[in-house]
Amino acid sequence: MSRVLLLALLAALLLFPAAARAGASDVVVSQIYGGGNAGASFRNDYVELFNTGSGAVDLSGWTVQYATAAGTTWQTTALSGTIAPGRYYLVQLASNADVGAALPPADATGTSNLGGTSGKIALVRSTGALTCGASAGSCSADPLVADVVGYGSASDFEGSGSAAGLSNTAAALRADDGCTDTGDNATDFAAGTPMPRNSASATHSCAGAPPPPGPGSVNVDLDIASVLSVSLDRPSLTFGTFTSGDRPTPLPERVTVSSNNMAGYSLVVARTAFAPTDLPLALSATAPAGGALGGAFAGGALVPIPIVPATALTVGTKATPSAAGGDVWATNIGFSAPLPLVATGRYTASVTFTAIAR
Repeated sequence: MSRVLLLALLAALLLFPAAARAGASDVVVSQIYGGGNAGASFRNDYVELFNTGSGAVDLSGWTVQYATAAGTTWQTTALSGTIAPGRYYLVQLASNADVGAALPPADATGTSNLGGTSGKIALVRSTGALTCGASAGSCSADPLVADVVGYGSASDFEGSGSAAGLSNTAAALRADDGCTDTGDNATDFAAGTPMPRNSASATHSCAGAPPPPGPGSVNVDLDIASVLSVSLDRPSLTFGTFTSGDRPTPLPERVTVSSNNMAGYSLVVARTAFAPTDLPLALSATAPAGGALGGAFAGGALVPIPIVPATALTVGTKATPSAAGGDVWATNIGFSAPLPLVATGRYTASVTFTAIAR
């Protein structure tokens, strides 16, 4: 009795986004003030940021965060917009009383009530609240923390010690109008008269830094995302009609992998089971230039394809990026043994190829 056998091959296109990363930042905390109390110079607490570099920095998705001197619970204030080179950015925070002068127009606002003498401020490339701060250096170890300043009796700080404590009439000021950054809060900051600056304040160029772009110039910035994709030359394979004891001739399928990952990638394969009865589906493969086949494929062998949720079979690996037009892994899909005696009908399964960054 004859039966029809159809193998449907799924085309798997997998795009892997760039991993989240903490890029180098030239933006630092340049001033901290816990005001808004009786006798205060200004009616609001504030944190001032400064761009020490030569390129603009987009602060979208960043936060200024505050924790008490010994605390590890952080309050967040969202930032937005861009801070130009040599310019300041003012974050207005809470007020305890309508005492003192109003701040210049703020670039961002929040509700954190800073400790008037001691506390911790962090500039973070994320919206998630920190959990560090119990010991010195714990927040600096987080790659998403762009800068951290402990002041007064803070439990965490950069370098040998915390910055000087604040008062109603004294702010923690980073030396050289924000340019000095040795990684030591104790030496980089000094207590001084509060002088909040915002994005409209005059530019201050740091010694040794290229001057900010002049009229008519533009800073160009581009992030290249990681690329990892798989494409097939045919979305389905049809073997035709066979009977038990037959062994259909393998059908070719070209699997193209495109990757710009410098460490290369792995190509794996898995499948679903045939229904109502499974059949011995298998695969052989040839590697592209620079690629290495998985050990089971030596000599052109047809290797059984594992059924999910079993671990996928490694077709091969490559330790370098793909060729400009992609790497072509020439595969053949067939059967590792003659077809068993099964009921008449149409049998289908799905085969999925996946590329994994190394």
